[in-house]
Amino acid sequence: MNIKKKPSTKFYIIAVLALIWNLMGVGAYLVQAFMTDEMIATLPEEQQAEFLVEHPAWYTALFALAVFGGALACIFLLARKKLAYYLFIVSGVCAIAQQGYLLVTVELSSVVMPIMIIIFCIFLIWYSKRSITEGLLN
Repeated sequence: MNIKKKPSTKFYIIAVLALIWNLMGVGAYLVQAFMTDEMIATLPEEQQAEFLVEHPAWYTALFALAVFGGALACIFLLARKKLAYYLFIVSGVCAIAQQGYLLVTVELSSVVMPIMIIIFCIFLIWYSKRSITEGLLN
């Protein structure tokens, strides 16, 4: 049985905001991945320190999977496909592991952003699962 309910405006607002959030993550990843030493030298000293931290390769891989997987999940959410839920799980697990690593090993000036990222990932997993249950995704 493939019954589709019409999503509310709230569904689309959440999906679009989630896409924007994840695209900002993609942007942050691309900046980190392609920032040259010359570009880093032009930044304020406190920001330079953030870019000069050597992270393990698995951390960078988790970062990429989290943000690109999350952006793709948002596209599937907007297309009303169940695959969004599974991609949000992959993205969420990667983001939670990545942010957990930061919280435990790196001296952060603020823990607000890592905690906010974790909460947002959990919300998107929950929301996409709820959307399946409500018949909004097929």
